[in-house]
Amino acid sequence: MIPDSAKKIFQGQIFSVWQWEQKMYDGSTEIFEGIKRCDTASIIAVADGKIIYLNQEQPHKDKAFGSLPCGRVDRAGESPFDAARRELLEETGYTSDDWQEFAHNSPDGKIQRTFWTYLARNAKKVADQNLDPGEKIQVQLLSLDEFLDIADSDDFPHLDIKADFVRAKYDTESRKKLEQKLFV
Repeated sequence: MIPDSAKKIFQGQIFSVWQWEQKMYDGSTEIFEGIKRCDTASIIAVADGKIIYLNQEQPHKDKAFGSLPCGRVDRAGESPFDAARRELLEETGYTSDDWQEFAHNSPDGKIQRTFWTYLARNAKKVADQNLDPGEKIQVQLLSLDEFLDIADSDDFPHLDIKADFVRAKYDTESRKKLEQKLFV
């Protein structure tokens, strides 16, 4: 955790670097550093009993990859929930009137940020995609079994929520609870 006494020494488009003097156990001091990054909002969107999953290409990646709709919370005054609604509409053309926070996680480490995940039930297609210039996205509608298989793969990028889905794949009671959350 970056202390309040830290000083910002660099501000980039996505990251800021902070330094502070840290007292060591022997009484000496050292300079410590930490990074702050924009929070991320991901969406588990359910449309017609299927989970929306994306197949994406981005210029900085060597190959296509799958993900839930997601993006940075990076607009002035934007809440994580507002970012989730915006990203779902931009990346998929879908929207929902039935939202719920699914999870949020702030991993401990040198990079300070929070991963927010929202559930959007009864999503409806209302527009064409409105992609950033660095995005190529194909929208897929997956059955729960197909999605659980992807979540159980090494390529699933949402490590903050992966355990919820892997547990549901192998544990009947966990699956029932997940189905109630997603489809009710």
